[in-house]
Amino acid sequence: MESCKNPSSHPAGNDPFDLTGRNILITGGGSGLGLGMARCMATKGARVILVGRNAERLREAAGGIGKSAVARPFDVTDLAAIPDFVRGIETEIGPIDTLVNNAGVHLKKPAEEITDAEFQTVMQTHVNAAFALSREAGKAMLERKRGHILFIASMASLFGIPQVAAYSAAKSAHIGLVRALSADFAPRGVRVNAIAPGWIHSEMMHKAVNADPRRKEKILSRTPLHDFGDPEDVGWAAVYLSSAAGKFITGVCLPVDGGASIGF
Repeated sequence: MESCKNPSSHPAGNDPFDLTGRNILITGGGSGLGLGMARCMATKGARVILVGRNAERLREAAGGIGKSAVARPFDVTDLAAIPDFVRGIETEIGPIDTLVNNAGVHLKKPAEEITDAEFQTVMQTHVNAAFALSREAGKAMLERKRGHILFIASMASLFGIPQVAAYSAAKSAHIGLVRALSADFAPRGVRVNAIAPGWIHSEMMHKAVNADPRRKEKILSRTPLHDFGDPEDVGWAAVYLSSAAGKFITGVCLPVDGGASIGF
């Protein structure tokens, strides 16, 4: 318990959750969970680099956060361009201290109707792009012997949900990557973790449940806190895992789900 009383035991001094001086790159950072995480991390002093395909949305999001946010339009599925993109960020802005693999696409469709092309589109964004970014950012982190890579997983990583076979496969792959990359990287100073959000307030989520009252009630009935979460609930979890407070945590998937994953 002595370390909790000793501010010098944390690089951040009195506040182990302080992210001042950290550069945090968030894919899919212009809206939803990505923007929620960016706001929380900026509040704790980080410079957040918002990445996505919609340049106008990114600029608006960065402007809303303020001078601690920068927008960098980029298509993460352009795998060949990722090495130059990562090097460019590190040259222009500085070392990437935390990479948040949040960009994603969704596909709700019966499994027997999913085409090979549709399946590959989902895997390209969630798995191939996230791995390529983690590999390239990880190289620089390993040279510095410090860094954090965070994957945004899903309830679909943890249990079966109908009509999302491609998404479930991709999000389950995230958990495997977290464990494997942590085994590779953690001995050299780079931590790798995941957050599995439950049902979080968003425009897309409300469109889905408002049109399907039975689905909404099923979600709430299996969530012990009997409510939907806020993007900031995921954001503060990301702050924790990315900060000095989480320095001894690697290879884990943290559900932020109101208890939905306990499986009752």
